[in-house]
Amino acid sequence: MPTGIAIRDARTQLFDAAERILLRDGPSALTSRAVTDEAGCAKGVLHRHFADFDAFLTELVQDRIARIEGQTEVLRASAGSGAVIDNVSGALVVIFESVAVAVIGLVIFRDEVRARLRRAGVGGIPVLSEASVMIGRYLEAERDLGRLASDADIATLAPTLIGAGHLLFADRSAQPPEPRAVTRVVTTVLAGALPK
Repeated sequence: MPTGIAIRDARTQLFDAAERILLRDGPSALTSRAVTDEAGCAKGVLHRHFADFDAFLTELVQDRIARIEGQTEVLRASAGSGAVIDNVSGALVVIFESVAVAVIGLVIFRDEVRARLRRAGVGGIPVLSEASVMIGRYLEAERDLGRLASDADIATLAPTLIGAGHLLFADRSAQPPEPRAVTRVVTTVLAGALPK
């Protein structure tokens, strides 16, 4: 690779390259050489911005968690408009058609990344935990507006939706589920919480 050429926003370029590799080839294909080759930069660029490869991967996961946290307010702001089932179904598609499923595999695959995330205060299963919070806050807002039953158990519904969504999207080698399959799951999970 050529040296001496300035790279604009190298961190983002490296994160995006890692995401493409994760989505295409899975966590076992993720190496520093693969990332820098995919990003079109010298290997030294990665080590100039990160202490080591596990530090890079840890920050990649934290960056993807931050994206989900950013979507939380967007989804919550949609409360009161559209159909609850459609809003939740759309949110699940956005979460799981992104790199979320591959990031979960990465965290499971790399013990050191998991340990560093724990030390950084990331609990539960990274990405899934934040997605559950996102869905929970939205459902709470809908409950407050009377579009969900006042006794709806949000603490159970949100992780149930995330778990079911994860199972629908978990097979990286298959096509994503049909939108109606996602809607069917959301409808089933929320059936008892929707006002009669």
